[in-house]
Amino acid sequence: MNTAGSAPLTVIYNGSCPICAREIAHYRALSARDPGTKLSFVDLTSSNLASYNLSPDAAARSLHVWDGSRLSSGIDAFLLIWARLPRFRWVARLAGTPIVRPVLDVAYNRIAAPWLYRRYLRRNARS
Repeated sequence: MNTAGSAPLTVIYNGSCPICAREIAHYRALSARDPGTKLSFVDLTSSNLASYNLSPDAAARSLHVWDGSRLSSGIDAFLLIWARLPRFRWVARLAGTPIVRPVLDVAYNRIAAPWLYRRYLRRNARS
């Protein structure tokens, strides 16, 4: 995917989640090597999310990406990120296929995201 002329993307992630923070750190490092990726990163724990029409609780439930006019979440958000990162473009193409996409949607929306969200709630309850 050619990112020239593409709108910048803002990745909204949960920085208090160790797994999420590690993954985003990886994406951030790859993005820093190629400014053409046009990715910026917003930690939901230290940002006002009102400009994205997103509550902190909703933001904690899933990865989100803002393209300047539309908010995407879940696998849609991952696909947007991966399509911008040179080492992940092939992943975006594969993950977006009609066979793989539904499997990833179920795996993320029904298993991974709820599990990460429950861990987030437990961490918050302890503090």
